[in-house]
Amino acid sequence: MEKEMTRRHFVKTSMAAAALGMAARRSYGANDRIRLGFIGVANRGGQLIDATLPHQDAEIVALCDVDSRPFDKQLKKLPEKVDTYSDYRKILERKDIDAVVVATPDHWHALQTVDACEAGKDVYVEKPLSLTIHEGRRMVEAARRNQQVVQVGLHRRGGMMYEELAGLIQKDGIGKVTFAHCYRINNLFPNGIGKMQPSDPPKELDWDMWLGPQAMRPYQDNITPYKFRWWKEYSSQIGNWGVHYFDVIRWMLGEEAPISVSAHGGKYVVDDDRTIPDTMHATFEFASGRILVFGQYEGSHNPIFAKDSEIELRGTQGTLYATDGGYEIVPEHGGQFQDPKARMEPVKEPRKDGNRDLTTLHMRNFLDCIKSRQKPRADVEEGHRSTIFAHLGNIAMATKSRIEWDAKAERVTNNDAANDLLQYEYRAPWKLL
Repeated sequence: MEKEMTRRHFVKTSMAAAALGMAARRSYGANDRIRLGFIGVANRGGQLIDATLPHQDAEIVALCDVDSRPFDKQLKKLPEKVDTYSDYRKILERKDIDAVVVATPDHWHALQTVDACEAGKDVYVEKPLSLTIHEGRRMVEAARRNQQVVQVGLHRRGGMMYEELAGLIQKDGIGKVTFAHCYRINNLFPNGIGKMQPSDPPKELDWDMWLGPQAMRPYQDNITPYKFRWWKEYSSQIGNWGVHYFDVIRWMLGEEAPISVSAHGGKYVVDDDRTIPDTMHATFEFASGRILVFGQYEGSHNPIFAKDSEIELRGTQGTLYATDGGYEIVPEHGGQFQDPKARMEPVKEPRKDGNRDLTTLHMRNFLDCIKSRQKPRADVEEGHRSTIFAHLGNIAMATKSRIEWDAKAERVTNNDAANDLLQYEYRAPWKLL
């Protein structure tokens, strides 16, 4: 009852504060610093702190984590006194904090982003944007309702390479692209994340708060801090890695959403406690006449493509291979019954911004947009559309079906059981506005 009253009070006061904030939003002078609070500071949160420190107009003033163990490591990086909290709502209550960086497990992203927007804070939220499609749409609505800048941590948008490739490909620079392929390989055979028995959580960890809106369950050492990525209740590998690739492929091709999705796979070789597959193939069909395939291969680790790359786009004139460091276009040749000569000149280009860290560039864009009030490069709507691909792949897998997708209504049109997976029931007292 006390938790429920605390939640109600927080939401009520946050909405009132946001209403006042929109009427008198802070304006930034040339020498003003943006004051930031970080929610989740282990692993990716620490990397985002590193990506923030080079920017002289950013000041980190607060850290929050339900596990106190990461604080010492992160505090050593920071030049000024920083407050620490175990409850993210304490950061959102502070009037002197302009924006928050959310780097918690995926099942927390929606609540913390929506609450931050209602509290009048701008948000940098890690990918995947949400754990469900319903959550993602609520996050977009909260950002728009409160006129907040929300940047999604799809850091490949931090550089210019994929934007330039989008211009090339959408002008038929490699001909008509009919097939795109991306994958995640990581040989976890035979033991994966291991098998463990429930135990008492570490004294430094608030396990109830870590679970948040998800169902209560016993603590296990192979769930947190990082291995939650292999538990469907908190994340998935198609969400963890696939969303990066879906985002840049969708961007390059100028696509918004698939019209149908199917998926195959299972737990075939890795003997561990995971609740996601170790082998998976998800296929996405577009109305424009294209297919995108994501592969998750955790029983092998040898290269997939002929070239060193993460992404392959196959066009009628050439094939694009791209990775963070650059790209190569291999000319196509006429096949059976066609002229066998090369259809274009080969291209090989390094990324033009060199070795600059993409996450640091992405954070720079977020800070600039806080000041300008422009949409960031990975705006919440774009992050939602790209994250939908991962969710649909998981839903097709769970229902063992080929699902047809209405992107406007954000509903599956041919499988009621699939629509039941667009959201899950939150554990009290947590509720999503």
